[in-house]
Amino acid sequence: MKQKFLVPAFCAALSALALQSASWFASPAWAACDPGDKLDKTTVEQIRAILTKAGYTKAHNWRKGCDNTWHVTATQDGAEVSVAVLPDGHVVREGD
Repeated sequence: MKQKFLVPAFCAALSALALQSASWFASPAWAACDPGDKLDKTTVEQIRAILTKAGYTKAHNWRKGCDNTWHVTATQDGAEVSVAVLPDGHVVREGD
C-alpha cells in the first residue's frame, strides 16, 4: 500500500524541482529591451516581402530584436538558413 503513495509523491517532488530550476534558464531579464529602445513599426508582412524579393521562402521562427533587426529562419535554394533583416532592409545570413 505504501508503494502506491510513494511513486506519486516522488513524481511531485521531481516536478517541483524541475520547475524551480527551469525558471533560472528562462529569466525574463535576458529578453528585455532597454527603456530607451525605440521599436519601429515594421510588420511580418513587410519583412516577408523583403525576404521574397531576396529569394527566400518558407519563413518561420520570426523574432524581432530590440535593435529593430528581424531574425528569421527561411529556405533558399532548398536549404534552411537563419537570416537577419536589418532595419535598412538588407538581408544577411546569420553566422556569416
